[in-house]
Formats: sequence, C-alpha cells, structure tokens
Amino acid sequence: MQKTTDCLVIGSGAAGMWFALRAASFCRVTLISKTVAQESNSRYAQGGIAAVWNEDDSFENHVSDTLVAGAGLCKREAVEITVREGPDRVRELIEHGAQFTRDEQNEDYDLHREGGHSHRRILHAADVTGSEIVRSLYESCLNNPNIELWEHSMAIDLITERWLSRREGRIPPTPNQDRVLGAYVLNLKSGEVVTVGAKSVILATGGAGKVYNFTTNPRIATGDGIAMGYRAGARIANMEFVQFHPTCLYHPEEHSFLISEALRGDGGTLTLPDGTPFMHQYDERGDLAPRDIVARAIDSEIKSRGLNCVYLDMRHLPAEELSHRFPNIDATLKRLGIDMSTDPIPVVPAAHYFCGGVWTDMDGLSSIEALYAVGESSCTGLHGANRLASNSLLEALVFSERAASHLEMQITQTPDVSELPLWEYGNAVDSDELVVVKHTWGEIRRFMWSFVGIVRTHRRLKRARRRIQLILDEIRTYYWDFKITGDLVELRNIATVADLVVQSALERRESRGLHYNMDFPEADSRFIRDTMIQKID
Repeated sequence: MQKTTDCLVIGSGAAGMWFALRAASFCRVTLISKTVAQESNSRYAQGGIAAVWNEDDSFENHVSDTLVAGAGLCKREAVEITVREGPDRVRELIEHGAQFTRDEQNEDYDLHREGGHSHRRILHAADVTGSEIVRSLYESCLNNPNIELWEHSMAIDLITERWLSRREGRIPPTPNQDRVLGAYVLNLKSGEVVTVGAKSVILATGGAGKVYNFTTNPRIATGDGIAMGYRAGARIANMEFVQFHPTCLYHPEEHSFLISEALRGDGGTLTLPDGTPFMHQYDERGDLAPRDIVARAIDSEIKSRGLNCVYLDMRHLPAEELSHRFPNIDATLKRLGIDMSTDPIPVVPAAHYFCGGVWTDMDGLSSIEALYAVGESSCTGLHGANRLASNSLLEALVFSERAASHLEMQITQTPDVSELPLWEYGNAVDSDELVVVKHTWGEIRRFMWSFVGIVRTHRRLKRARRRIQLILDEIRTYYWDFKITGDLVELRNIATVADLVVQSALERRESRGLHYNMDFPEADSRFIRDTMIQKID
C-alpha cells in the first residue's frame, strides 16, 4: 500500500505534537505513534518546564545556568534562542489548555527550582507535568482536521533520493545533498508495511533509554529516529553524552519510576544508609549540583561502599505538604509501603536523557534536505555535554516551532513526491525464534550498563565495541531472513544507537559533562567540539 502526505511526523510526544499542530495550519500532516498517541517520554516528565517567568529572574541568568551545566560544549546561539523564545511558547502551551500549578497565596504560577538553576523558574503541573502537557496537545491534535493520526504504527526506515538512486542504478547525490522522500511504516497490528511519500519528514521519536539496563524511560524509548537518521546518512552528533538521572526509585516492584529533581529543589538531602549526607564532598552546591555531578557521586558511593542504593531524605517537610506538592510520587511510594514523610526514599541513578542525536541547524533541519529532527531525537547544541534540568520540554516546543516555521516557507516550493517503491518482503518467513530477539536485547542493555555507563574506561569501551559489532552482524542476517516485526525493528535500532554511543565515547579522549572516562579524567580544550558520525557508503 502507498499513501502520500505533505508532512510525516514520526513520534507523538510534546515535540511531535507541537510540530503537527503548527504545520497543520498550512499543510496536511500524518502523525504516527508506536502505541497510543499519548505514550511517550514526554508523558513521564515530572519536574516541569523551565522558563524565565518572574521579574527577579532574567534571560541572562537562564542562559548562564545552561552554559555552566553544559560544561563548555553548548552552542550559545541555541541557548539564546531557547531561553528567549521559551516563555512565548509556554504561554501558547497554556492557550492550548495546559494547566500548571498555581501558588495558592498569590495565584501566580508556583515555580520549582532544580539542580543547576540559580532561580525558581520551573513551571509544573504538580509532579505530572509531562502528562498534562501531552494531554493538552493531544486534545488539540484530535480536534484538528488537517492531522491524520496513525496509532500502533512504526517507521522502519526513511526513503531518500540517495537510496532511491542507488536502487535504480542512477548516480546518487552526496550524503549532504540528499533529500528525504518519505518512509516505510509498519502497521503493528496487521503487519502490513505502508510506503508513505512525504514532502517533509520530522523525526520526533524521543530518546533511547532502553539501550541501558536501568532507565527512567518507558519501553518505547528505543532511539528509532536517531537510528533511522543514521542509516539514511544524516549527521549524528554527541552521542557519548547520556544523562543518567540521579534519583530513580530502587524497588523490586518499580524499575523505572523517577523521583523528581524537584524534591531536592525543595530541600531533599541525599544520604548514606546511616543518614550521613555526602553531596558537599563532591560539589559546593551540594544536592543541587548539576545531574552529571550528582549521578557520578551516587555511583561512586554505591560502588566504593558496596551499597545497593543511597537515600533521598524528605522528612523535613510535613506529610500534608509532600502529598500536596508531589501527589503522584507520594501516592506511588505509599502504594509500595514508603511514606516519605517518615521514610527516606531508596534511589539509584538510571539512564534518562540523550543530549546527542540527529544534528540540526537552528531551524531543526538535519543534514538531509526536508528531514527535520526535534526534541530528544535531535542535537541542536542546547544541552552541550550535560542537559540543565527541565530544559528538554522547552527545547521541544521552541525548536518544533522553528522547524515548522522553516517548513512553511519551503513547502510551496517543494514538488510532490512521485510514486515510490513498495516494501519488498522477499523470501522472509515468520520467525519462530523470538527468544533470540529478547535475549539479544537483554545482552545489549547489560553490557551498555556495565561498560558504557556513568563511569567508563577505554578498555571497557573497546570491549563493548567488539561485542556490538558481532551483534549488528547477527541482526543483519536475522533482519533479512524473517518477516519484519516491531520487536525486530526496535532491536535493530537499539543496537545501532548503542554502537553510536560507543563510537562517540571512544573518540572523546577526555572527561566532560556526562562523559567520564577514568583513563582521561580531565577536560581537554582540544575536545571543545561536537563528536560527529555520518554513515557514508
């Protein structure tokens, strides 16, 4: 089957839906989601969205905080754009119906402060901010006649002019002169692969936390957009910078429940099992140090002392205030037998956010013409070597808006896509070895956690590189022998992303931000540059 659209948006988180809503004002949009449209990384964001909101704060403060957290690698232009355009995007988000928590005393918005921020500037909806943002955008998308929503649909690969030329025996354009023409999309319920021709394609598939054994991300976070972009020949940047959230709940019944940084912003203290605080030994900002510092500190204490976890102590606040300010966290912990007004919360670091991704310019455009990347799939340069807390949702809105504005100026000059080749099933058969997929997925996640985690060494990285190459070879054979399934596509994608992380980490022979290599423990000014990877064949 073949379909055409003006704009194919792959991913239905905050970035994808914002782009879809903006683009729907001037073209036809097809928005695809792997599961239901509201399931995304965005949905699980607890802390909030950072924006200069009060008179005692300033753009200069927010810019400075972001640059400091980014450890010398932020692209200043991207930081300035995000910070200065951010408040307007938040106001528009409120117009879409997002309801943020207000201060009961002065009726203005209640603002949190999180690690690395010099001021309170985090707008939030209690402790379920992402869910509220996604709800409001989803309802707006449903009511827009120019948006066609495909749920339970997964993009397999992009179709580009370069790929098509090679297939037809023509001389292909160079990778940096290539153009996207559409994508192959798998209907996860029927198994049918649809060829979708599009004037533009937007990668908004979120991050890749499921590359690691421990993560705060939902199951769908398999780096699909990054992997597809790489295979198509787009430039990929800074994949070594994986942010591990310092405080994921350590509990046998909950393996990915995030304990928001906002708790530390409200005075929470990280302690050893005996109640001894330890963060001031690592940074003068203590518990409000940036995430990379806090995650490494916790990792160090756990490994050096042989602990299972450390603890976050919130007992300085009364039960009523805790349940009011953090209702979702409070309810979840109580369901698990933890009352944070009387019990310290057991926490460990977990993979949380990818600062790298598909390289884009300041309009969200990748190195392939008409291919945009927004949100966590992209690398705009905002985050540098370490993302400042609650800047991610802001970036998603700001750069989705800019990408849509850029597309609006281009689309009238863009020719319609001609008929594209249908998906070739070949001699592939149904697989009776799905256990192989599950086992390989688990193997990747375990060795990535052990060898390419919070603290790395060159020897471990080389070992991971050898193993991932063998796995990629195995997957290539399996991929062509058996009929395509969602599980197989995801396995192929996490293996690709894992390889990109390892390659990038091997290239950066220093320690900076989220990348800490014990063999190169100091920052080196020669590496104040992006780590770029591009597939050229």
